[in-house]
Amino acid sequence: MASREARPPPSQKKQSPPQGSTTISALSDDLLREVFLRLPSLPSLVRAALSCRAFLRAVRSSPAFRRRFGELHPPPLLGIFLDIYGPAIPVFAPLRGHFDPDLAAAIRGADFFLTCLPDGEDAASEWAIRECRDGYVVLISFNSNQMAVYNPLTRALDLLPQPPGEICEDMYVEFHIVTSDEDPRLFRVLCVCHEEWGAQVAVLSSDNRQWEIFPWVDTKTGNDEYSTHDGTLLNGSIYWTQLNRVNGRVLNTATMQFSRIELPLHMEGQGKCMAGETKDGKLCIMCAIQLTLVLWIWRAGDDGVERWMLDKTFLLSQAITETARRSAVASAPHYALKIVSIVDGFVYMSTYLDHSVPGWFLSFCLETAELKKLCPILHDDASYPYVMSWPASLLLNKPSLSS
Repeated sequence: MASREARPPPSQKKQSPPQGSTTISALSDDLLREVFLRLPSLPSLVRAALSCRAFLRAVRSSPAFRRRFGELHPPPLLGIFLDIYGPAIPVFAPLRGHFDPDLAAAIRGADFFLTCLPDGEDAASEWAIRECRDGYVVLISFNSNQMAVYNPLTRALDLLPQPPGEICEDMYVEFHIVTSDEDPRLFRVLCVCHEEWGAQVAVLSSDNRQWEIFPWVDTKTGNDEYSTHDGTLLNGSIYWTQLNRVNGRVLNTATMQFSRIELPLHMEGQGKCMAGETKDGKLCIMCAIQLTLVLWIWRAGDDGVERWMLDKTFLLSQAITETARRSAVASAPHYALKIVSIVDGFVYMSTYLDHSVPGWFLSFCLETAELKKLCPILHDDASYPYVMSWPASLLLNKPSLSS
């Protein structure tokens, strides 16, 4: 029987695409960026950009794209840290009820349990959160002289010395973190110690890890209604809006100079004022009067002089009463609102009665007036919304001149 000759294998030549067709590799960076603008969220962009070098180059090379993407897709809220009083790690309540799988994957992959924080040698970990901004959480250890700056998404941990004790005695102490626009991995921590008559600032840089202490500044406002509270960092300045009913205090974080700012007219029944920013970056102040939100924006009047201008009033009693009804909580009309922060046009706040009745952590969009229920809270302790920042992996090491 004659043996069959082995036939050569079929040709493995790569087939050329039909003439006139376009492949993904043929798209220009400009076209790729137009496609990326249609992604639903920042986590989706991160996933797409890291899938190949060409996609990453298109995103990294355009600061203009970064700004435009941020305008169309505000930085997403991933959850809320609740700093429950006592020697314990802060509790994290993740955002639920959304339909973005990439956002859910970002939450699952992050270390929101703060497992990278070191334990004390002779006692359990005792860390208290003091700031949450630009993807970082700033914490103070109660059983060591350490301060931690931690990014739960990247798991980048910096252990730093706490500020010198002599500047913190008998004063209210707060912390703020200021990051670099060119490289979010670079930061400064500001420790602001203040009282009714003045304030003092100490600054630590991630470069040299040493505290620089600035002189005491007399900032007396001439009013006895001073109340200690954390200021709000906005566009390079820290605003304190609870000093009295007339003037607020401002710290320029570039020059470390204090100044005053006139506050809006106090209204009967008004709670604490909170400084923040609208979606387009305008400075604003908001207060709660029971279940009503009142918004002022810093802008020029008809005479061209900048001042606080009453912008809008939002009546939320019906929406919050409905939220309480669905959660089977009685006495909803007695609820009050506590504004926590105003970020990119979103107001984060909590409803509360007292420590015996649970409330809700809510978000409110200033542009659409949409109220969302985020998570239940058991009592009115310090809460810190964790908003995802633009990751360093999508930035060039040096600023690009391309648009």
